[in-house]
Amino acid sequence: MTERDADVTLTTDNLDDPVSKHMRRDFVALHEGLTVGEALDTLRKRRVPDKILYLYVVDNDDRLAGVLPTRALLLSDLDVPIASITLRRVIKIPHTASVLVACECFLFHRLLAFPVVDDDNHIVGLVDVNLFTDEVFDMAERQSADDVFQLIGVRVAQGKQVTPTQSFRSRFPWLLCNITGGILCAILSGFYDSLLSAVVVLALFIPVVLALAESVSMQSMTLTLQRLHGERTDWKGFGGVMWREFLAALLLGAACGTIVGLAAGLYRGGPLVGLAVGGAVCLSMITACLLGVAVPSIVRAFKGDPRVAAGPMVLSTTDLLTLLFYFNLAGILLELVD
Repeated sequence: MTERDADVTLTTDNLDDPVSKHMRRDFVALHEGLTVGEALDTLRKRRVPDKILYLYVVDNDDRLAGVLPTRALLLSDLDVPIASITLRRVIKIPHTASVLVACECFLFHRLLAFPVVDDDNHIVGLVDVNLFTDEVFDMAERQSADDVFQLIGVRVAQGKQVTPTQSFRSRFPWLLCNITGGILCAILSGFYDSLLSAVVVLALFIPVVLALAESVSMQSMTLTLQRLHGERTDWKGFGGVMWREFLAALLLGAACGTIVGLAAGLYRGGPLVGLAVGGAVCLSMITACLLGVAVPSIVRAFKGDPRVAAGPMVLSTTDLLTLLFYFNLAGILLELVD
């Protein structure tokens, strides 16, 4: 690709193109061992592009190490190492990403340019906002909304100019998944009929427990879908993503479980019932969050479309596991009292 190729603005016909096909190669990379004075001398001697200017810093292996703010470079003393004023957190785009993914980065992060990196974190190019037309940004926003609806088995595009029969065929299979999960939940509840009869308050809080678990699973799926959009599953970073989601789910579950548990205990259940309800909320929310990350990632790894398949699968599984946690934890705690 030549520099001139990158000057061609994109349209919606290019959304599925690899971003590497349209990136610029006239980026500025400075070694992190330079001082401010040496960096300024380097910039004076080098042909600096006349477009949007971001200064990127690389390490000894030419890997991307950070971004150097122009203001910090101009206002710092000449003998200050640029490594000390470099921002280490860099938002970058993989070279395997699509134009649509790059466009969504601009919409979400509101930056003017992003570095494009290869699998070894070497900068291979730069993509800037001037490349995109308003038409592409509008399409990216619509597709982002489409992704969220597809989590529950609905395609926005299919809602336009389709017959009732076509709409039925596209939506009913995913409702079957939810129906199956609901029936299994009803059967599961039947096994704990004596427990529900003895402690009526447990039945009253089932909708709250299920609603919290389903809501947090949808949040996790939406965030995971954004991370996976147009990219390959990165199993190296999968463990880190799961760990961060676990910690977030633990905080969410503890907060929600405390509130709901107190409500259940103060209503008429007593401290142990409140503990059972709160504990079930916490456990189910942690499980729901982890499912919301794991299921879309696994579906993508097996070349499936997580936007369509993940939602019904996660919601049904979340409901079943939530009730199992709820009834078993309540049963164990109440048996301790007896």
